[in-house]
Amino acid sequence: MAGHSKWANIQHRKGRQDEKRGKIWTRIIREITVAARAGGGDLSANPRLRLAVEKAKAANMPADRVKYNIDKATGNAEGISYEEIRYEGYGIGGAAIIVDTMTDNRVRTVAEVRHAFSKHGGNMGTEGSVAFQFKHCGQLVFAPGTNEDRLMEVALEAGAEDVITDDDGAIEVTTAPADFEAVKQALDAAGLRPEVSEVTMRAENTIDLSEDDAARMQKLLDVIEDLDDVQAVYHNAAL
Repeated sequence: MAGHSKWANIQHRKGRQDEKRGKIWTRIIREITVAARAGGGDLSANPRLRLAVEKAKAANMPADRVKYNIDKATGNAEGISYEEIRYEGYGIGGAAIIVDTMTDNRVRTVAEVRHAFSKHGGNMGTEGSVAFQFKHCGQLVFAPGTNEDRLMEVALEAGAEDVITDDDGAIEVTTAPADFEAVKQALDAAGLRPEVSEVTMRAENTIDLSEDDAARMQKLLDVIEDLDDVQAVYHNAAL
């Protein structure tokens, strides 16, 4: 199946994340906390916690800090209680935006998110206003030049939903969230290493923006992503 060009968008996003490396540990700790509290501290029985710990390793977080936060979340140490809240809205040119947060104060968080939208050219929507434009799925993205036939064979055999070749040669493998780990492990075993691998909200269609509008959209996204309670931001703009 063919898809739109996403490679530049993905590389751009990775670059922006690298610039904000200082905030990544905080977000991973929150994810570990919520995952461990919801599903327990046993990695073998808690897929969400396994993914969070993988993110921690990729971000070079020390193992003792990971363990401490798992213990804290599961009651072996005292901790703060976080709740997950999703906000939806519109950015520049009507682009759809989803904002996932973890917070210990929902009044503070909604005020900050709403202010970011309104101050930078967007507006908050109601629950469900844009989520239908995204698909909750596992996504593994491979660089242009990856052996497409081999990738397709391994991915589909492991239970992937689709293999999509984008216009720029990048290849996306999508999975049901529950199948993400098994597909990733099968691809790793076959020597196929993705540039990006995550359970995400994947935009079904993208919106092209002019250069000026793209710059304004990026500013809006940066402001939202910099909020302390924000864990992830998804959008359908081609930047």
